Amino acid sequence: MSRHTPHEFAKQIGAGLLSFPVTPFKSDLSFDEAAYRSHLSWLSQYQVAGLFAAGGTGEFFSLTPSEVGRVVRTAVSEIGGSGVPLIAPSGYGTAMAKEYCRAAEDAGADGILLLPPYLTEASTDGVAEHVEQVCKSTSLGVIVYNRANQVLDEHALARLADHCPNLVGFKDGIGDIELMTRIYAKLGDRLTYVGGLPTAETFALPYLTLGVTTYSSAIFNFVPEFAVYFYKAVRAGDHDKVYRALNEFVLPYIAIRNRKRGYAVSIVKAGLKVIGRDAGPVRPPLTDLTDAECADLSALVARLPKLMEA
Repeated sequence: MSRHTPHEFAKQIGAGLLSFPVTPFKSDLSFDEAAYRSHLSWLSQYQVAGLFAAGGTGEFFSLTPSEVGRVVRTAVSEIGGSGVPLIAPSGYGTAMAKEYCRAAEDAGADGILLLPPYLTEASTDGVAEHVEQVCKSTSLGVIVYNRANQVLDEHALARLADHCPNLVGFKDGIGDIELMTRIYAKLGDRLTYVGGLPTAETFALPYLTLGVTTYSSAIFNFVPEFAVYFYKAVRAGDHDKVYRALNEFVLPYIAIRNRKRGYAVSIVKAGLKVIGRDAGPVRPPLTDLTDAECADLSALVARLPKLMEA
């Protein structure tokens, strides 16, 4: 059973930084439960308002349904007493998404992140029906991820908010400022808004003015102190700190990330390797960073203590 009502869950995740822990794999690409427990235990010591198990950075797309269940159960077991909400993934078609929700409830997760359906294109009405059916299949608070082929406009989202009291969050992975403005103008504080673009730190400051009070930080996985430092600077409106951090770390980091498709996940696992907390390789079709790229990333990470002292 969840430790939070949907309303409590939404309020808590909107009050601080969020992150997607990676899913560690052994050299044979099997799930490394011991490494995952160690990683979660380490991350939960820092100021984080919620953790997403087996999310995008956690390679949900490469896990089997039974593996997702094991990852979620492990996460609940490891951080259940910490007070940090644990958000489980749901996705693919409607029937499978409902099954993921049931498994998440059984495991004791606090909420659901509804990822886009697999492959097929659909109308806004069809997407809305999918989201509504999933919401009505669970008592957990649901965050819908507006990305790829799961895109809702302000009108569809408002209808869903009326029909589904447990739809409590909206995660933006598109970056359409006009759409985000229309959504916030229409729904206001009915939802908690989460920034979900790759390397969300880049968009954190402008998105704050659109009601997006939090975002999911992938870099929190390997530089949690810096991720929290950056989030606090954003919330304080400290433009000098934010832009110094962007110029000295975030934007050079993005330059490495952009060298190859799929590196948005791979570079996070490379970051853990760089700091001596190796989480193993990524699963195909993703590819790991080269040794030279890891060296470039290591040099960036080495700058952070001096950056945070300034």
